[in-house]
Amino acid sequence: QVHLVESGGGLVQAGGSLRLSCVASGRTANNYAMGWFRQVPGKEREFVGTIGWSGRTTYYADSVKGRFTISRDNAKNTVYLQMNSLKPEDTAVYYCALKYTVISAPWKTEEQYDAWGQGTQVTVSS
Repeated sequence: QVHLVESGGGLVQAGGSLRLSCVASGRTANNYAMGWFRQVPGKEREFVGTIGWSGRTTYYADSVKGRFTISRDNAKNTVYLQMNSLKPEDTAVYYCALKYTVISAPWKTEEQYDAWGQGTQVTVSS
């Protein structure tokens, strides 16, 4: 079993930056892709981006492309979501998710993932 913990959320003004972290513990020996999603109350969870197990391949939602960057440090079992030029519409709870796979693909739906973190709140004020 794997356990995911996100951190780094908070309150930031529009135009600012935040970096979220997601640390995986437990069953991390297998290669895995990591995804980031976000959710606001009353709406479905939204795909933000994915990074492949090697870190060489990333995919992003159009809404964040050019502003958000996903990276990973496999030695630390940690994935990062660097968010720049934040907008009020980026306000949401952000979740990281893990999928055991060596295949590089967007993996855009929740059902494709094997484990989820508890989420971290990001609030962008205007």
